[in-house]
Amino acid sequence: MAEESGQEKSEQPSAKRLTDAREKGQVPRSKEFTTVIVLIASAVGMMFLGERMIQSIANVMNVSFSVTRKEIFDPAAMAQHFLHSIEIIALDLGSFLAITVLAALIAPASIGGWNFSTQAMAVKPDKLDPLKGLKRILGPQGLIELVKALAKFFLVGIISTLLLWSLRDQLLTLGMQEVDVAMASLGSLVLWVFLAISSSLLLIALIDVPFQHWNHIRQLKMTKQEVKDESKETDGNPELKGRIRRMQVELSQQRMMQDVPQADVIITNPTHYAIALKYEQSGTGAPVVVAKGADLIAQHIRSVGDANEVPIISAPPLTRAIYFSTELGEEIPAGLYIAIAQILAFVFQLRRYNNHGGNKPQLNTEDLPIPDELKQD
Repeated sequence: MAEESGQEKSEQPSAKRLTDAREKGQVPRSKEFTTVIVLIASAVGMMFLGERMIQSIANVMNVSFSVTRKEIFDPAAMAQHFLHSIEIIALDLGSFLAITVLAALIAPASIGGWNFSTQAMAVKPDKLDPLKGLKRILGPQGLIELVKALAKFFLVGIISTLLLWSLRDQLLTLGMQEVDVAMASLGSLVLWVFLAISSSLLLIALIDVPFQHWNHIRQLKMTKQEVKDESKETDGNPELKGRIRRMQVELSQQRMMQDVPQADVIITNPTHYAIALKYEQSGTGAPVVVAKGADLIAQHIRSVGDANEVPIISAPPLTRAIYFSTELGEEIPAGLYIAIAQILAFVFQLRRYNNHGGNKPQLNTEDLPIPDELKQD
């Protein structure tokens, strides 16, 4: 896709792309690291269990070559003999096999984690194409594998030569020892040489592991267009999302304006901000912000309030304090209780004055107490 469009894969793979690749069985793997770990585990296992395994095998051979003629022609006896041989060797051989199997499971899991994918097991016709197979062999990946193979060949050759040269005296003296002693010494030397050669391959593995991680990320890199397309698939079209957000804002404003006529008072900046407050006298809560807005929305709140005879009071510092500290539907902060109480008291007195007459109430909004932490310049 990237080659067809001519775009460069310059973007790091997204989390979704990595997850999709994992579901397809595409995870970083290092065959060199797994091979080295299994070889080292086998060598260590042989060091601890080798002597017991050899003794068990010797016991099995001793029992197997000592059967009588009658037992040979007795199927039941031979079956019992076979089970007895399994019992002799099962624990030691099973322990050694368990070590190697455990190493074979842990080694790949330490790099890309355990992963089972049915998609990776599916038959893919393109993998059966000989031309594509030849292209993979002669391509960059095939060249890298050739370099690794040559590096392993020369490394193992050099290490083996150095080890044999350093052990030449011990090897030459084996011929002058008793057979049992010579075999035991030779077995010990072979194990140590095997462990040394296996450990030397760690150098190749330590180079291969970061390379496989880098190559895995490189193969999954994305073009800028792929990133945009994936963003649209996962998050939706930005234009559509923007339209939905606008519709949500409009619906929210419509619901908010429906609550303005039920407000007890509207306090303003007087032109930039407007806050509509409602107080349930029968309840125990504080006054609640039923509408708030700036500029055109503030103007709309004032218009709806004026049309429904909701008292409108200009109190700029208090309006700004509520606007920046309280969200829609929330109670006012405790620090503004006294100031709002004075506003509501004035509104109720004004309502009583309008209904029954008497002395007209007065309110000085400049002296309303507002805590310093709530003041907004």
